[in-house]
Amino acid sequence: MTDSANQAPRSGPGLHTVMVGLSLLMVGPFVWMVLTSFKSFTEAADPAWMPGAFRWENYPEVFRVIPFLRFAANSLVIAGWVTLLQVLTSAMAAYSFARLEWPGRDRIFFLYLGTMMLPGLVMLIPTFQLMVRFGLVDSYLGLILPAAFSAFGTFLLRQFMLGIPKALDEAAEIDGASKWRIFWDVILPLSRPGLITLAIFTFMGNYHSFFWPLVMMKTVDKFPLPVGLMFFDSERGQATHLLMAGVTMSVVPLIIIFVFLQRQLIRGIQIGAVKG
Repeated sequence: MTDSANQAPRSGPGLHTVMVGLSLLMVGPFVWMVLTSFKSFTEAADPAWMPGAFRWENYPEVFRVIPFLRFAANSLVIAGWVTLLQVLTSAMAAYSFARLEWPGRDRIFFLYLGTMMLPGLVMLIPTFQLMVRFGLVDSYLGLILPAAFSAFGTFLLRQFMLGIPKALDEAAEIDGASKWRIFWDVILPLSRPGLITLAIFTFMGNYHSFFWPLVMMKTVDKFPLPVGLMFFDSERGQATHLLMAGVTMSVVPLIIIFVFLQRQLIRGIQIGAVKG
């Protein structure tokens, strides 16, 4: 008696070829960026990928042309605060939608979820007008507060919290725990994979945010890194080689985050898919 029926189908060479091709398409732009960062000013316009000679001095030159560390610190501060606030507000909203009973809960949730269908450009002018009215233009708060709430984050964490047994809430209530205590001591620890997943997505999305900071910020010292890198196009006359060197250095924090948290990220996505 054979167990061939229970064996998973094997992938053929055709599938491997397709996967390798897709991988090269994804890695190709990154490799071109790194190689261009070692070229000279004239070589950067050359379609050839490999530089004639690796110019390591391009990287120190970035720090001489722009205040790179200042821009990077601005991006880290903005992305860090947005991540903290968005994870907290999304967790609180998800707990309300998933664990508490109140009139119109599901209708309001789907209405809130519907805001994900609105393009960002549609909300740009109303949000900017609010920031002008509150006097938050050209301030870090003007970048942080509009991004501190997320319908996607609420939906993601709600899916995690729906998979937590209700019996845990009831047992905590019998012991005299308040709703806030249940949320903080019971639900949040059990939702840790979802919280980490949301934190990674939020940080990566806001660390390289470009359009909203470009509209909001006027003071050069307050520019985040993506906006600050524009100086290579204005002052250096399209210094592509230095721009690519700056972009290469800007992705280092994201690579470090992914390397150290990839297991939690993959686990969070898998659990969320099963519970969802």
